[in-house]
Amino acid sequence: MKRQIRKPKGKEINPTFFVFCEGETEEQYIGFLRSEYRLPIVIDAKIAGNRITEKYIRNYKDSKLTHPKDKAYLVYDLDAPKMLEKLLSIRNTVLLSSNPCFEFWYLLHYQDHKTFLTSSESYQKLLLHHKGYKKGSFDNSLKKQLIEKKITATHRAQKLKKYENPSTQLFILINGLDEVQRK
Repeated sequence: MKRQIRKPKGKEINPTFFVFCEGETEEQYIGFLRSEYRLPIVIDAKIAGNRITEKYIRNYKDSKLTHPKDKAYLVYDLDAPKMLEKLLSIRNTVLLSSNPCFEFWYLLHYQDHKTFLTSSESYQKLLLHHKGYKKGSFDNSLKKQLIEKKITATHRAQKLKKYENPSTQLFILINGLDEVQRK
């Protein structure tokens, strides 16, 4: 049975951002956003991985306290075959894909990029700007760049074609968090 949060009288309840993602890098970044925004963000990383389904998400949310304002996001790379079709078939979620990989979102904080690239190339380009970057690690220098240049990265990402290489929709989550924080 689904549990519901009781709404206190006269208080505005912030939505919970349920984020389902596939890897350590995504989990680190979402955790970073949770600490920066201080909003309710629940991360489910790597458990379902590429086996993510609508049923899995429904069961996961049924085990948590929920509110109708809550939102569910899928943070996945589109480098695996048929992944886009699978993720788009999951209803009541917002797909925040990165193509070719999540590091492309980081790269947009440093430079604009509009032509096809592989995951390896994306990683190498990121290393040119942030020496010492390692997948799944998150140092203070990177955190500083991600905060200072999030608006620039958002504008760059919005100009790219959805789901094509290169592209990322991480800006949708950033915009959603900014909107809730402004209220």
